Amino acid sequence: MVQLCSIEQAVDDVLERLPAHIHLGMPLGLGKPNLFANALYRRIAQLPERQLTIYTALSLGRPNLGDGLQKRFLEPFVERVFGDYAELDYLADLHQDSVPPNIRVEQFFMQPGSLLHSASAQQNYVSSNYSHAARDINAAGLNLVAQLVASEPQHPDRLSLSCNPDITLDLLPMIAKRRAAGETILLVGQVHNDLPYMPGDAEVGIDVFDLLIDEKDNHTLFSTPNMPVGLQDHLIGLHASTLVRDGGTLQIGIGAMGDALTAALLARQADNAGYQALLVDLNLSQWAQLIEREGGVEPFAKGLYGCSEMFVNGLLVLAEAGIIRRKVYPDVPTQERANAGTLDEAAQPDGICIHGGFFLGPRSFYQRLRELPHSRLLEFNMTRISYINELYGQEQLKRLQRLDARFINTVFTMTLMGAGVADQLEDGRVLSGVGGQYNFVAQGHALEGGRSILLLRSWREAAGEISSNIVWEYGHCTIPRHLRDIVVTEYGIADLRGKTDAAVIEALLNISDSRFQPGLIEQAQSAGKLPKDFRLDPRFADNTSERLQAIQARHPTLFPEYPLGCDFDEVERDLLRALNWLKSKFKLTEILELGKAALDAPEPWEFAGHLERMQLASPEGLKEELFQRLLLAGLKATAP
Repeated sequence: MVQLCSIEQAVDDVLERLPAHIHLGMPLGLGKPNLFANALYRRIAQLPERQLTIYTALSLGRPNLGDGLQKRFLEPFVERVFGDYAELDYLADLHQDSVPPNIRVEQFFMQPGSLLHSASAQQNYVSSNYSHAARDINAAGLNLVAQLVASEPQHPDRLSLSCNPDITLDLLPMIAKRRAAGETILLVGQVHNDLPYMPGDAEVGIDVFDLLIDEKDNHTLFSTPNMPVGLQDHLIGLHASTLVRDGGTLQIGIGAMGDALTAALLARQADNAGYQALLVDLNLSQWAQLIEREGGVEPFAKGLYGCSEMFVNGLLVLAEAGIIRRKVYPDVPTQERANAGTLDEAAQPDGICIHGGFFLGPRSFYQRLRELPHSRLLEFNMTRISYINELYGQEQLKRLQRLDARFINTVFTMTLMGAGVADQLEDGRVLSGVGGQYNFVAQGHALEGGRSILLLRSWREAAGEISSNIVWEYGHCTIPRHLRDIVVTEYGIADLRGKTDAAVIEALLNISDSRFQPGLIEQAQSAGKLPKDFRLDPRFADNTSERLQAIQARHPTLFPEYPLGCDFDEVERDLLRALNWLKSKFKLTEILELGKAALDAPEPWEFAGHLERMQLASPEGLKEELFQRLLLAGLKATAP
């Protein structure tokens, strides 16, 4: 029977009932009980005779404010959006490499780019597929699980794992088996008032937990603000949207490219004439057969089914728009009838239109879930990650459900031979983690009619330096080249499945930026992978930002800056554009251009509200005067 207790009582009980070495597992992302984790962490830090190993992933913290203009912009925004979010003590110590010697934190996924300079985080990273995390944590000796849960007054004997049934549901049978063999393993829950109560597989009996902290957590839930979607990302999303087949299955990830894909699918459904006019302007004739065979450009008559490890805001938006509406069912006979079109869906109360493993999103996403009626929430089934990320276990049912699946994920680099890089730099430092990307790429190959689609910005700019994201070689890969399938950049689509090396190279050259095509061709020819007389198809010789900007200017309504909503006010949106422009200019060869822009900056009164927001309306001293001139230059350069 579950025992109600305070946070400190829970810590006391854990220390009393568990051995000297506590192996704590906490969910990926949102579902960590930060207050309990901090209390246990602080207590064990003072007990050198005890040890604590934390197994988790995606430990969330406020963004680093930085200094200068960035800090002036972020500080009020972070205060408004993150409120009194309880930071994780161990995460702060990871950033400082000051975790106590009797404590270790192992993660299989990290907040992207946030721990590149933490030696302890890098050394204790565990490279595992998301679907193997429960197995690995259990094998390491897990003896304590702690997570946030949701409750409903009308179900006092039930709790919802809400945002994180993903690994917990996979762990429960493993824990039961070890308990039957005599091991002591404790489960601790803490109710958070703002967590949406998700029914379905995420619902468990209250007695699943040994300890339930009755101090409800009212701190602000961590959220991921909607960020702007730029031209590159919009065009990537547009190209990818043509590969999504009506009546099929969709998996997408978090980030601007996922938001861009969502925006393109919304346009395909709601403004099909405008959508198709834009596609004609982009001239997709070279991929017309691929699009006809694998995707489509018409509105969705049948709808889509969402099957995604992460239930992202974009999937909810697509469900609200009626695009994600194809339902799947929990048994083979019913699913077969649904596929055959002979099922009376109105008489079937157990249809699911989205399976998700965890969720994380903007504040409005949580609010919309909280406000949905129970009957609608039943269509969004949060469940164990093994169900979503693998085919084995109920394979026949999964194959029937996952028709024409499109698993759409992002990479930051592709090699010309078809390997994808998403998780790690070539010097060994981990940016984020493999997560479920490999799982979904493998499924794209294993499912009849399935395709894996990797989204990639063809080039990047950092500190004023422009470089290609399609390279001849890279010292690491997340997706090996033998699993190459479809790659999409802002310039088009490369279908790599089953192609020879020379054909793969040519397909990727066709969607590379034209500034880098000659050098890439030379490298491939030097390695003997392209014929010496190879010539690039002239249709792909004008892969330039200028051409794409001209197309954007002709179809402005199809390139919304914030397609899924915005957490910034109008002034902040202007400031964010200006700051990003300034950030891109800090390179020696562009300092003169920047200096000239600062000298030619508009008068302060033209942007009085913006300067007030940045506390630069009345600059004091040379430094603040320079900040003001630079900011005004950026605002002028990026004015809509």
